[in-house]
Amino acid sequence: MTVKVKVTRLNIQDYAQQIALYEPFKPDLSSPKSKAQLVSELLNQLSEVLVSLGITHFQDHDAQSQRILLDNAMTVLPANYLSAESTDALTQLLQIESAERERTDVTDIAAKPFVIIGDTKIILWKGDITTLAVDAIVNAANNQMLGCFQPQHKCIDNAIHNRAGAQLRADCEVIMELQGNIEETGIAKITRAYNLPSKFVIHTVGPIVQNMIQPIHAGQLASSYRSILTLAKQTERIRSLAFCSISTGIFGYPIEQATRVALDTVTQWLMENPDQFDTIVFNVFSEYDHHVYQSALEDYVCQL
Repeated sequence: MTVKVKVTRLNIQDYAQQIALYEPFKPDLSSPKSKAQLVSELLNQLSEVLVSLGITHFQDHDAQSQRILLDNAMTVLPANYLSAESTDALTQLLQIESAERERTDVTDIAAKPFVIIGDTKIILWKGDITTLAVDAIVNAANNQMLGCFQPQHKCIDNAIHNRAGAQLRADCEVIMELQGNIEETGIAKITRAYNLPSKFVIHTVGPIVQNMIQPIHAGQLASSYRSILTLAKQTERIRSLAFCSISTGIFGYPIEQATRVALDTVTQWLMENPDQFDTIVFNVFSEYDHHVYQSALEDYVCQL
């Protein structure tokens, strides 16, 4: 006998109030402490966590290594582990670091669109999505929806959570507790972006391809893109949106096929909703991925 398990799927109105989704994030930046002081203060608070990671004397490490240790400790922390004081210290640190990084504004890269669909400029951009000032960025999440718990793991989930701050995992936990089950593949959730230059992060679980691509994988990937676009539309606050390359990399979906699904799905959605966005960014990190997207977009220009 097959037992059917009921799966709860939350809509945005089911959790928006609980995570104060539409309340602007206004960090207190009044602390006079330096980056080194903030890192040291946080590592002292996380001494037990560091011991669990095999680090007993963080003071013996140089400043750069201490900052890496802090990232490692933050990666393994459960939601709401930090005190309010430590959360404020981390926010102060992340805000200082964000201000020091070279930031890219979406309005600057939108000046030269690759193609325009309806009223929407389509942009291909190679760079670090955590430095992009845009209304919303997309995070390729896992089905636990709490971020990556592997220190130094080279995934976008880890990068986004580390630079957004502890509040992001806390919001994700609220959503997942309300939902009561793991996140389905092809669905999306939205949170504030906190210490990132974007305003929102839209999280989606794309398909994992272990061997050959099956029709179900393409359907799930297309569902992720549609869910993200529809969710962004529902907020009525997002006019610019940056996609990462969902399900490629460690999720195993070949970039060549994933790109076609992304462009087909987004193009169709924009044709049905021609005035919903000002700018859509396809963000890539490697030269090869940029080449794949550029070739595919050139084909689209010829077809449109």
